[in-house]
Amino acid sequence: MQYDLPTLRGDLFGGVTAAVVALPVALGFGIASGMGAAAGLYGAIAVGFFASVFGGTRSQVSGPTAPMTVAMAVIVTTHAGTLPEALTIVVLGGLLQVLLGISRIGRYVAYTPHVVVSGFMSGIGIIIIMMQLLPLLGLPVAPGGAVGAVKALPEAVAGTNPSALGIGAATLGIWALWPRRFDRLVPGALVALLVGTLLGVAWLNDAPTIGHVPTGLPAFQWTAPAPEFLARALEPALILALLGSVDSLLISLVADSLTGTRHRPNRELVGQGVGNVVAGLFGGLPGAGSPVLTVTNIRSGGRTRMSSVVYALLLLGVLLGLSRFAEPIPQAVLAAMLIRIGWGIVDWRLLGRIHRIQREHLIVLLATLGLTVFVDLITAVAVGLIAAGMAHARQLEGLELDSAVSVPLLDQTFFPDREVPETDPYSARVGLVALRGRFTVASSRKLMEVIGADIKEHDVVIFDFSGATYLDYSAAMVLEGLLDEAARARTESVVMGLDGPVADTLARLDVLRRVPADRMVDDLDQARDAAARLLYG
Repeated sequence: MQYDLPTLRGDLFGGVTAAVVALPVALGFGIASGMGAAAGLYGAIAVGFFASVFGGTRSQVSGPTAPMTVAMAVIVTTHAGTLPEALTIVVLGGLLQVLLGISRIGRYVAYTPHVVVSGFMSGIGIIIIMMQLLPLLGLPVAPGGAVGAVKALPEAVAGTNPSALGIGAATLGIWALWPRRFDRLVPGALVALLVGTLLGVAWLNDAPTIGHVPTGLPAFQWTAPAPEFLARALEPALILALLGSVDSLLISLVADSLTGTRHRPNRELVGQGVGNVVAGLFGGLPGAGSPVLTVTNIRSGGRTRMSSVVYALLLLGVLLGLSRFAEPIPQAVLAAMLIRIGWGIVDWRLLGRIHRIQREHLIVLLATLGLTVFVDLITAVAVGLIAAGMAHARQLEGLELDSAVSVPLLDQTFFPDREVPETDPYSARVGLVALRGRFTVASSRKLMEVIGADIKEHDVVIFDFSGATYLDYSAAMVLEGLLDEAARARTESVVMGLDGPVADTLARLDVLRRVPADRMVDDLDQARDAAARLLYG
């Protein structure tokens, strides 16, 4: 990618906008975790900088996230008796993330179906919108996440702060109506931020603002734990590592979909792990790829790692004395910006075609979206992946069964060079089961139902693997069941064209142990001879 002046300008605007949005979010997450507001800011700087430098997603911005904050709150209250013990778990979690990246596990996340990513993205967008409704009215965020915000909304309307609502409406309107052609000069998000702040400072100054921001560089806070604590720390550290890894890689997919690029998942895990190790060493809250900050950065023009570096350096500048510029920003400005961001995250392109989506995929989409909003992100993705896998397996079942052929072979046609006993010219003592292509767990059950009944009708069955390219363990065990079914029906078996990976799988499981060597043949002519010997001697 060529780095030029427009790219630099986009990265600067993206980093500045993400930093402004991140400041109150990081402080709030720090308080919610039980580690203090400063811990949220320290974590945003550490994870944001090191994940961008060492990570594998160019436009992703990392920092404290809701899932990691919730997990850390549980660790502080349940698994750690002191702050140093909690930081030890953070450091261990970061090291485990690095190991996950080195072991090249991250690439498997790239196979996440689009309907799962779409449901996840849309759910995140809806959560952001729901949670920012109260701050838009000048009220504090309600406990209980998105659902808690909606429940509190009817009573909150009566206590609306008119100044905050006016500032938020102006901010939202400016960003929404800002002409796209002007974005190349000044992003609409930055204009909305400046105008909304000016309204709050100059006229509508009774709206709540960000307020006090901690200052000063963080000190090295980690201390070596007692050896017996390390054994107890591994379990919460592993949960933290898995949660952060899945969270970050899913946001990497979101970034890919918005920018048309491809991330490097294993390198991303290493970068996230390094960032969390540094955060733990300096008393910071662990983090991951942030959906809000990443989309804010991309929508504002950020396209490379430089945007995240700018974001981290600006937050560091806040610690070093720039906090006075952030403190007067009205919270309603940030709420309006987040609502606009949440609206952009929702996958309207796919939701607009919801009436055209196949039923199986629609169920996956709606289940992922609903669980994201009303339960949690990790549960949503886990259930979405399981449901998507089941839907995919159902489709594969039909495709794979279409590649399985079971046909009778008429005696007088199949043995043209042999004088067969005088029988019905339409009789078929030999059957052919031809397997073509791939066979997996998706079709294994149906294979037994479809082919098992045919086997009993013949004296000899030829299993033709010459067109088979792949057989998983489930399908291999079903094949063993078919051979056993043939034996019980006193039907002899001949195996033909077995080679390559299919042969390796069957040999590894010893599926063909009951088939004599003289019935393992290469082509149809040899199969004809073997069948003739079995029938006529």
